[in-house]
Amino acid sequence: MHFLDDSLLPENQRKLVIQVAPYGPQWAASDSDDIAVTMDQQVQKAVDCWNAGATVLHVHVREDDGKGSKRLSKFNEMLARLREAVPQMILQVGGSISFAPEDDGQAAKWMTDDTRHMLAELDPRPDQVTVAINTQQMNVMELMTEADVAGTSLANPTLQAAYRDMIVPSNPSWHVEHIRRLVAKGIQPHFMIGNMTGLESLLRLVRRGAYSGPLVLNYVAIGGGSAGLHPADMLEFARRTPDGAVLTLETLNRHIYPMNAMAIAMGMHVRVGIEDTLFGPRGERMSSVAQIEMMVRLACELGREVATGAEAHSIYGIGESWAGTDEALARLGLPPNRVPGQRGVPMRAMA
Repeated sequence: MHFLDDSLLPENQRKLVIQVAPYGPQWAASDSDDIAVTMDQQVQKAVDCWNAGATVLHVHVREDDGKGSKRLSKFNEMLARLREAVPQMILQVGGSISFAPEDDGQAAKWMTDDTRHMLAELDPRPDQVTVAINTQQMNVMELMTEADVAGTSLANPTLQAAYRDMIVPSNPSWHVEHIRRLVAKGIQPHFMIGNMTGLESLLRLVRRGAYSGPLVLNYVAIGGGSAGLHPADMLEFARRTPDGAVLTLETLNRHIYPMNAMAIAMGMHVRVGIEDTLFGPRGERMSSVAQIEMMVRLACELGREVATGAEAHSIYGIGESWAGTDEALARLGLPPNRVPGQRGVPMRAMA
């Protein structure tokens, strides 16, 4: 992103898109009174988040016993109900799901990677599925304090050990094929990038023609294999992000409030919700709705408008497809690919 002399003035910034992750699959249902368990409660939570000002819903689904669902049919039911309840909201399914076969026939057909590729088979289809680039450790415990987990299921040492050792597998052969399948079904990949090498790998995919659509990114600052909390790292990532991309900050615990304040001031977008923190800035319990309301207030104080549902769809480029590599590089504000014998930085020819 280029920052011109007037880039921090709110009238020159895109309207703020607020993502919300209100379902918190890592928490047990007993960890918070803000966790929706029944399907009716989960749908109502989406409505409440929409009414508070969020325009992107990060979707996970729980079974009736409160455990996270791995049933494709359950996700399909949830998406169908959300389409009716919050029709203007961007529905974004978390790409960490590996669906479990629901019967022996499915078990015979599904290989290991196929259970993750089934995200492209959701019906009704979501607007987005999140995609990590490159395999990496996802040790969310690294930045957790005793206060963050006290009184919750994450205080269990065995569960902490499992999260410390958690790996997000995304080898090149997998994520290239996954992106291909999502795009073929009209689902936009929403890239979850936790470091500069991930961004560089993603931009190489664009240059090589493996992806040529709107570039919608989360800068994932959760530590333990992803970015940490140093503001200079966030600034450098923003500086290296193409001008035509859409960049959202995602972090965890009480850090979301100062980091999101910086992101709003810089013209980036933000994510909140109990999946990222159960707490407010002073350590008090804070619901997903209250977190959204705080982001709306922060934006208002800085003079930055909050996007409507239609505006968020436009900012994200939902439903857009680009003609190929040359158009993608142009739309992102990147130099074209080098032609044989060309020296120096490739420049676009003037009409």
